[in-house]
Amino acid sequence: MTTAQTEGLIGMLFVLGLLVLLVAPALIGVVRDLRIDRELREAEQGRRPKSAAPQAEPRRRYFTTTVTHHS
Repeated sequence: MTTAQTEGLIGMLFVLGLLVLLVAPALIGVVRDLRIDRELREAEQGRRPKSAAPQAEPRRRYFTTTVTHHS
């Protein structure tokens, strides 16, 4: 490999690295937006996400008492 080829390879790898650094945040943002859109759509439809296990409704216990005022 000649010096010119090595310099060309280094330059190409540098440019590809810059491209990845510029494109990666945009791709991460797109994936995040898609996830949020899906969660909002599920919330509008009243469905729970499939990853969440169905939970039983908490049982309500009532404690009734009668208070009598003695003078």
